[in-house]
Amino acid sequence: MPAIKERPAPADEATVPPPVAPVRQRRRRVSWGVYLALIPVFVMLGAFQYYPAVNGIVHSFFDWKPAAVSEFLGWENYSTMLADAVWWDSFRNLGIIFVFGVVMWVIPLTAAELLVSLRSRRAAFAYRTLLIVPMAFPGMVTALVWQFFYHPNNGVINVLLEQLGLGSLAHNWVGDPDTAMLALLFVGFPFIAGLPFLIFYSTLQNIPAEVLEAAQLDGVGRLARVWRIDLPLMAGQIKILFFLAIVGTLQYGFTAYVVTGGGPDDATVVPILRILNVAYQGQDWGYAAALSTTLFAITLVLSCFVVFARRRNRASA
Repeated sequence: MPAIKERPAPADEATVPPPVAPVRQRRRRVSWGVYLALIPVFVMLGAFQYYPAVNGIVHSFFDWKPAAVSEFLGWENYSTMLADAVWWDSFRNLGIIFVFGVVMWVIPLTAAELLVSLRSRRAAFAYRTLLIVPMAFPGMVTALVWQFFYHPNNGVINVLLEQLGLGSLAHNWVGDPDTAMLALLFVGFPFIAGLPFLIFYSTLQNIPAEVLEAAQLDGVGRLARVWRIDLPLMAGQIKILFFLAIVGTLQYGFTAYVVTGGGPDDATVVPILRILNVAYQGQDWGYAAALSTTLFAITLVLSCFVVFARRRNRASA
């Protein structure tokens, strides 16, 4: 009897292979030696970060005399702080510095808008490099250069005014309480090389081309595009930058120390300079620790606020 040949199954009746189950990746166990290697890191952090902070908080309740017996004062240092007019005036100066710095964001924003508009990649790369390179300069160099600009005798500003026939406008810019704060604010002009420029430029680069082309077809002008498209798309970055500026301003003090020293007549004093003056000139270490603890608490609260704000932005995204 001849063998019966099996008829091949139609394509739609072909056997479909079962789906392959995804292979679960096993978590690699980290060797205990890695955790032991982290111990020196925490030891260093404890010795140079946490211990000085805790030590300062504890000694803020004492009439702290290093290498001597310190008398416990309780809340007396903090009561003195509440009546310290120079201390609270330093926060007013910080407020002026913060508001001025935020207003000046219009300069890096304008630079970023102009740079993004360049069609030539070579030109954009060259200009971007020239705008970012000043960020590599040490802050000490910038402060000393501007200190030389403001020199009352042979400073660049006064010499330039003399050359232009405006010698009557020459002034001791950082030696006059009426102009010292204004002179301090303009240190670092034109304020392009910095974090705001990098954030603005990177955000503008990530705007989809389709959005910009649609705006151009709708006849949206350049200024209208900035207000209706660019700034709304940068709202999250601007919010984080705003919070970081608050925390960064609370730590401001280096430039003021180099250029004005907090003077004249405490016209440019900021909290950090007030703490240094109390500690090293007044030799009141306990009171300086109380001021430092207060500034630390304010910075910590605002830093936590920044972290929670970032988490909320990520959750809503």
